Amino acid sequence: MVEITTTYEGQLRCKSTHGPSGQTLETDAPVDNHGKGESFSPTDLVATALGNCMLTIIGIVAQGRDIPMDGLKVTVQKEMSADLPRRIIKLSVRIEIPIEEDSPLKDIFINAAMTCPVHKSLHPDIEIPIEWVWQ
Repeated sequence: MVEITTTYEGQLRCKSTHGPSGQTLETDAPVDNHGKGESFSPTDLVATALGNCMLTIIGIVAQGRDIPMDGLKVTVQKEMSADLPRRIIKLSVRIEIPIEEDSPLKDIFINAAMTCPVHKSLHPDIEIPIEWVWQ
């Protein structure tokens, strides 16, 4: 179990502390939701978590096979609903992976990304199209 403690700092900002490491991060409400947009919003962290989790799981698989992953990159575009309740409706993912498209490892890396815990935890109503760029 990991404990994360969050304190409301005022003006729609929060500061969270990761219990095991003591590292902190701050969030700010986005401009389109009464904030200043000076940091990640809570929903930005969901998009960030998805991309980071997918790369981490790909990295674990690659590391176990001694495959270098220099240049592995993800971009996630988050789209929010126009109606209420406000929610994430789409997370478009682009993964740039430094292996050839015809590599026999292609399916292993796709499966790794698709089974990351964050991907498996997101609500099924959220669209998650994934574009793979093989290099």
